[in-house]
Amino acid sequence: MEVRKIPKKTVTLLEPKRTMIVDKEKYNQRKVAAYCRVSTDSEEQLTSYTTQKRVYTEMIAANKDWQLAGIYADEGISGTRADKRHEFQRMIKDCQSGKIDYIITKSVSRFARNTVDCLETVRMLKAMGIGVFFEEQNIDTLKSDSELYLVIYAGFAQSESESISKNITWSFRKNFEDGKCIFMYKKLLGYKKGDDGQPEIVPYEAEIVERIYDMYLGGQTTRTISETLKAENLEIPGKSFTFSSHMIENILKNEKYCGDCILQKTITVDCISKTRKANEGEAPMYMVQNNHPAIIDRKTFNRVQEEMSRRNTVSPQSPQKALTASGKHSKYALTEVLKCGECGSKYRRCTWTSHGKKRIVWRCINRLDNGTKYCSDSVTVLESSLHQAIVRALKQFDAEDEVTYLTLMKATIGEAIGLNGGTDEIDLLQRKIDALNKRMISLATESVQNNTSFEENEAEYKDISEQIEQLGSRINAITESLARDNSRKDRLQRIQEIIAQRKIDSDTYDDAIVRQMIECVEVFKDGTLLIHFGGGYEIEEHI
Repeated sequence: MEVRKIPKKTVTLLEPKRTMIVDKEKYNQRKVAAYCRVSTDSEEQLTSYTTQKRVYTEMIAANKDWQLAGIYADEGISGTRADKRHEFQRMIKDCQSGKIDYIITKSVSRFARNTVDCLETVRMLKAMGIGVFFEEQNIDTLKSDSELYLVIYAGFAQSESESISKNITWSFRKNFEDGKCIFMYKKLLGYKKGDDGQPEIVPYEAEIVERIYDMYLGGQTTRTISETLKAENLEIPGKSFTFSSHMIENILKNEKYCGDCILQKTITVDCISKTRKANEGEAPMYMVQNNHPAIIDRKTFNRVQEEMSRRNTVSPQSPQKALTASGKHSKYALTEVLKCGECGSKYRRCTWTSHGKKRIVWRCINRLDNGTKYCSDSVTVLESSLHQAIVRALKQFDAEDEVTYLTLMKATIGEAIGLNGGTDEIDLLQRKIDALNKRMISLATESVQNNTSFEENEAEYKDISEQIEQLGSRINAITESLARDNSRKDRLQRIQEIIAQRKIDSDTYDDAIVRQMIECVEVFKDGTLLIHFGGGYEIEEHI
């Protein structure tokens, strides 16, 4: 096998990009439930049981950020066995179904007297993002120190484990900043650890990798490649591979095969359960180019990424309907975005009949269900007036910042009809080019300040310039590939048609536009509407 010269290794910080996708969930009220329990049927205990239910009902209704998800209560039952408490089990099932976001209970002993049951349940709920608040101990399980108080009876083992985890995380991130890559050789086909501690190509395994790339570019699917390799019963000394379709897809996507590494692609969510997830902007990622010998040349690797993007192009999806709080579909887009600015509850569409005439209005659910005690200032909104105000806000948004308006509309419509393939990589490469340009400007500034000649940094200037040219070629290749994709071209045309039609009907209210562009509409007592668009843009209107 011919010896390949490895170019100079470079490390560049890739800043997280700002999303333009509409996110309605952050404006919804928290679904809060309460759990009560008394262990005997005595009159005194039952009075306490009734009082607990009443207090928690009023507490949740009085908080504008909370929505009552239910009161769960077991009476005359011991807390030592969770499986014997039917209301407790029903509450856990509702948590797993997404009906509850937060639980309030009087104390740890009310929740469970069995320490193991309590810890297992709390950890399971925390893994789903659901917290439990114990009033007497003032413990909120979503807070970082809550685990310590809950497991104090079992010792300080977990506290020590968390401390070690933080130290390990710090050392890993320091290594990432320095461009030090980690290789799991037993799970990586084609490489082994060399005598110098660096990755070394294994010729026999590298031939299999090259063959997988050639088969894919030859038109075979990942499933066909998987079936072919499985039939050959390939044996890799010291390693165990299934050659599943998923494994083949990961090999085709893995940038390590062209000599690069992207660091911190996943993060640890919880050091206790060891749960990991994809890094979606919670922490920076680092790209290390030319880190080790490549098995696949860049041209072939890039062609495979383009082919995968082409094959994964999704056909247009049907328009989605809005979801109500109960999980049922609603044909009214405002059902999921209209909120009371006074108490935080959602608004409900109602029909008023007066003197034989019907009027459609929207009213605060909290006020409808609980009266003026917990929401005394919310206003009733006539649907026609509400529609007119939203139309005015959309036109104002367009007039004030047409570029942002069109960008948001393209982003949301594009996601709805499946137009995502390839654009993420272009964004990543463009950010890399921007970082290199900043580095070149920084070098020039240093030369001026230090009164040094251009020749002293000529090699680095040349290297940066070559990298920018290479990345630009990659962007052009992806762009050309996307342009050749007729189905993608059709969807781009569809976006333009939707936007053009919206311009024509700009004076007409459209539920589809509300679903695509608006995250939340807050209604205040003086008739003011605060309309939140995707990307963090806000416009104030009046009814």
